[in-house]
Amino acid sequence: MKAAAALYTVASVAVLALMIMRPPVEVSSPVETSPAPETTSAAPPASQEPAETNAPMPAAPTPASTEPTAQQPVQMPAPTQTPPPAADAAVPAPTAVMPAPPEQAPTPMQMTAPAAVPPAPASPSPPPPEQAPTPMQMTAPATAAPASASPSPAQPEQAPAPASITPQPPSPDANQTAPAPAGEALPDEKKNDAGSVAKPAPTTNATPDYAREQRIASEIHDSILDGEVLTLNDGNHDFMGILTNAEQPRGAVIILHGRGVNPDWEDVAHPLRTGLATKGWTTLSLQMPVLEKDAKYYDYVPLFPNADKRIDAGIAFLKQKGIKPIVLAAHSCGAHMAMHWIENKGDGDIAAYVGLGMGATDYQQDMTQPFPLDKMQVPVLDVYGEKEYPQVISMAPERQALMQKAGNPNSKQMVLPVADHYFKDKGEELTAVVSTWLNSLPL
Repeated sequence: MKAAAALYTVASVAVLALMIMRPPVEVSSPVETSPAPETTSAAPPASQEPAETNAPMPAAPTPASTEPTAQQPVQMPAPTQTPPPAADAAVPAPTAVMPAPPEQAPTPMQMTAPAAVPPAPASPSPPPPEQAPTPMQMTAPATAAPASASPSPAQPEQAPAPASITPQPPSPDANQTAPAPAGEALPDEKKNDAGSVAKPAPTTNATPDYAREQRIASEIHDSILDGEVLTLNDGNHDFMGILTNAEQPRGAVIILHGRGVNPDWEDVAHPLRTGLATKGWTTLSLQMPVLEKDAKYYDYVPLFPNADKRIDAGIAFLKQKGIKPIVLAAHSCGAHMAMHWIENKGDGDIAAYVGLGMGATDYQQDMTQPFPLDKMQVPVLDVYGEKEYPQVISMAPERQALMQKAGNPNSKQMVLPVADHYFKDKGEELTAVVSTWLNSLPL
């Protein structure tokens, strides 16, 4: 027993010495190992999972596995066969428990490899989903890029819209019903080039719409209260005229209305024929040749010789009455007819000429011949409205230059404020301008 006790004591001392030699680090580690795995299991997997799994494998297992195997035969008999010594157990008991930590020395290896690693993949598993969407969403914008590229074709679709939305063909179509668009053809019209093959020529074979003239005469005959309705003849056919006498006439004014209307037309013909009579001028308003309602300037050009005959008939009638001097006043298409008459007959039978809204034609229809204003000896009054058609306004300098070239000091060009081509609602102002100028002439 003594030998056994001595051997036990020696073994215990040896074990204690070994435990004192080695476990100063390992004794603290069992106390700290319990929190250490928690910290290592949480912190390392988040930052350096592969670094820690590879680190313990080469270093820890080899020394830990070799040393405990030599100490296990000493530890096994020690704690199991010492129940009697209660007082001594205080020392050996820790020693018996102390060798157990060497068995737990591999446990750091177990915490890194078997125990801590399984929760570690579970903990990193949430980050991969977080990292997985990031590449997926970062690459998704690449797919969104085509989506943004799809608006780019939408922009080209908007580019044609303005190309087709700014349609200019409708504007000419809308303007074809009135001479206003003729201003678009101003460069050609201002040249007054009569050599265009598309331009018609006046001809004696052209025939007015006599049936329509008869309907016009029937419609307005009974409505004429101021003046006398006349039946004149141009040598081939009868036409209507309205004579309005002044009490003490200073002369007579032959009035030529615009295209497609009548000698008592409310905008120009009626105000002039009645208003000038009150100013001392007898008026003779003639029915000029007409065509169907949709006829244009070029349709009327062939009728100019027929208009010449009617002007001659009017002058002949006034001469028979002994009324002189005779003034010729013409508006719009009537001005084209008057200019044609002067071009062919001269101005020897008249004492003055009044042109109203001169130069108006239709869209893309140039004047067939220039105005012979530079060849006229009699004074000329050129009147147009402030809101005239662009063509009439743009040709005003040319007309002024032609009148100056003629050299008559009494010729004038005047603009009637706020008036349009038809002098609508400006009849009194128009009459005042014309009568004032006529009364100023030395006739």
